Amino acid sequence: MAAATPAHADSRSDPTPRAGLPPGAAPVPVGMKIGALASRSGLPVKTLRYYEELGLLPAVCRSSGGYRLFAEDSLRRLEFIRRLKTLGLSLEEIQGSLAVHDSGALPCADLEIQLGRQIERIDGRIRELRQLRKELQGLLAGWQSNPARDGELICPNLQV
Repeated sequence: MAAATPAHADSRSDPTPRAGLPPGAAPVPVGMKIGALASRSGLPVKTLRYYEELGLLPAVCRSSGGYRLFAEDSLRRLEFIRRLKTLGLSLEEIQGSLAVHDSGALPCADLEIQLGRQIERIDGRIRELRQLRKELQGLLAGWQSNPARDGELICPNLQV
């Protein structure tokens, strides 16, 4: 026979809905533990805890044993985070987009601006890399594989 739920139980910490269940019926949990979420998402538990700490991945509640429980849509949220990270956005930028989403709006306009800024950062990095390439080509143009020793220099070609 199933034990009755105490009348003083805190429904906020109990993830199993009981209203409307027949006596003795097993309640269905409303979330998954962080380990299950890690397995299903392919991300380490440590990463998920970090995302939760930053507010990127909210837990829906805690189990009666104190475990954080996450909703099924956490997987979609993690895919969104992963995709934006592959596009080069920072976790702070991603957090802003998720905040817009969590307020009930679509973050598409904000993402358009952020992705435009990312293109500008990439263009700047390309300019820096082209300049570095020119410097390296110039250095190698006069490179000597076996130069004469020059005092305490480690490699005379570099003059440092």
